[in-house]
Amino acid sequence: MVIALVTVAMVFANNFLSARMAESDFNAAKQTMQTIGLQIDDVAWKIGQRETIRYSSKYGAINVLNNTLTYKIYLNNSSQPFFQGNTSVIYFNMPNSQYTISNNWYQLFWPSQISALTLKGSSAPTSKVFGIEKIPMSDGNFIRVVTAPMFRVINSTIVTGSNSTFYFKFYLPQVSLKSAPRLSQSVTLTGNSILVKTQNKVTSIKIVLSFPQAVNGFDNTFFNFPSVQEIINTPPGYPSANKDCVIEIYTGAVSTELGATA
Repeated sequence: MVIALVTVAMVFANNFLSARMAESDFNAAKQTMQTIGLQIDDVAWKIGQRETIRYSSKYGAINVLNNTLTYKIYLNNSSQPFFQGNTSVIYFNMPNSQYTISNNWYQLFWPSQISALTLKGSSAPTSKVFGIEKIPMSDGNFIRVVTAPMFRVINSTIVTGSNSTFYFKFYLPQVSLKSAPRLSQSVTLTGNSILVKTQNKVTSIKIVLSFPQAVNGFDNTFFNFPSVQEIINTPPGYPSANKDCVIEIYTGAVSTELGATA
């Protein structure tokens, strides 16, 4: 009887310890993925900048899903997009056999709130970080922490004499997977290029988001954006004879290497 009780206690203790370790891994992943979001914004606008983020996890791993989000921008009620850009998402996968909260659980970690398809202001990030448990999924059953790139929008007005120009400046990191040798638990981000596209005499801007990986379950029920469309109108009086409205779209290409040690 004593041996049986000790065996049961040992099994319970091992299961409890494994559960706490998995929970600790998942909680640490929240901070790691926020750090990755900050580093994406840092390297995207500096060509050649390279940053490595190391993490430690017994049960989970970081991965990249290519071409997950497609952003299109339409100007002046046109039916043809002025801009189209794809980007990948980076996510931490924890098997829900090791740690689970509940199916369809979702929580936004960073920023604290999102009310539109774009993040506004010079201090706004260019990614959202959230946790989600959605099962079943085509790639397996996981609870995840996801870093998803978004547009940051900054407005400014430049006055020259009697003329003034109102600027909409859009910034989007375009993340892609370069290699995944799996030699260590690390993520290396490199800024590769910066492109800009501009247009003046803008009267309206419409941003539309679509999900190329929706067939695999990575649709808006997974990402939980407030909407998949946003319309931005120009300020009153713009454009006119001495007032112009200009849009500038900046995209920074960021390559991602998983587990690279060099």
